Amino acid sequence: MEQTKLSKNVIILGLVSFFNDIASEMVYPIVPIFLTSVLKAPMTIVGLIEGIAESTASLLKTFSGWLSDKFKKRKFFVSSGYSLSTLSKLMIGLAKSWPLVLIGRFIDRFGKGIRTSARDALIAESSNDLNKGRAFGFHRALDTLGAVVGPLTAIFLIHFLNENLRPIFYLAFIPGMIAVLLLIFSVKEKKAEIGQTTLPKFSFQNLNPAFKIFFFSSIIFAIGNSSDAFLILRAKSLGLTTTLAIFAYVIFNLFYALFSLPAGILSDKIGPKKLLIFGFFFFALIYLLFGLNQSSIYLWLLFALYGIYMALTEGVGKAYLSQIGEKEMLATSFGIYQTAIGICTFFASLIAGILWSKINPSAPFIFGSLLALIAGFIFLIFSNKK
Repeated sequence: MEQTKLSKNVIILGLVSFFNDIASEMVYPIVPIFLTSVLKAPMTIVGLIEGIAESTASLLKTFSGWLSDKFKKRKFFVSSGYSLSTLSKLMIGLAKSWPLVLIGRFIDRFGKGIRTSARDALIAESSNDLNKGRAFGFHRALDTLGAVVGPLTAIFLIHFLNENLRPIFYLAFIPGMIAVLLLIFSVKEKKAEIGQTTLPKFSFQNLNPAFKIFFFSSIIFAIGNSSDAFLILRAKSLGLTTTLAIFAYVIFNLFYALFSLPAGILSDKIGPKKLLIFGFFFFALIYLLFGLNQSSIYLWLLFALYGIYMALTEGVGKAYLSQIGEKEMLATSFGIYQTAIGICTFFASLIAGILWSKINPSAPFIFGSLLALIAGFIFLIFSNKK
């Protein structure tokens, strides 16, 4: 029983992500509105800012993970990353024109890029082989619960403040700062992790074959897994109002949060690989239904199922990576995986936009379903040969 008990580090890091996600999701849905309505920026600028921001986060994850492994330090990168993201809220709130918003979003995603790989490695190192799934599941549950509270708080504040958006950025600083203080004063790094500066000798060729199989399967899958913004657009195309579409996204996050910890516990019992195989095929079914469905009524069920899919795979995938990644290059392995998936998601969204415009709104989801099936069969066949 003691071996499956979560460590203090894991619990605190879960709370850190909870408060940080409240802050992030309070402002994320209103940034485009703030840019276009308050600062009068054109839609091309909105696209430019988000493209630069998300690319920054994806590209930094490998480099920051490599540095974390090189210096055998986790907390410094995690603390710095969360601090930058928190300060970015104030910067955006002070913006009088769009360039300062660009800088703020860049700093926010820069923070995410430097913290994520080191944080995931710290969670893995604060767990054992019997509770890694539970640890990552717990973390995803609290992180995603913040993504439920954040948008709901934003909706309340928009009405309470008579649609005055600028104060929301200042208020978002508060939960962000709580996250930073929790991290600084309550998370302890093992002394054994500090003081070694040997450069990790990374070679993709020498990686665990299980890592390579999962990596390549995930890349194929990710090319069809476009941004969740397309789910919102699909909901709107089927008749939901903007407010209802946001609530549908909240439903997704709620189910994601509720099922993440049970999924992690199940992963520890039956092994993460079985859940991941199921996840590929489950996603294929859900995306196919998103494509074929023509009724807004069924969207609520589909968003809930999509949340369950995320719970079954996101934290479980990280638990699996922590098992098959090289111990001396754990943060690097997390970083390479997350960077590759981030880049693929960029291209997936580009492809989805073309398919949506040139064919019809169902096409991106059918395409994603097909690639998920291919990825699932590759992972099923080749991982079972190990």
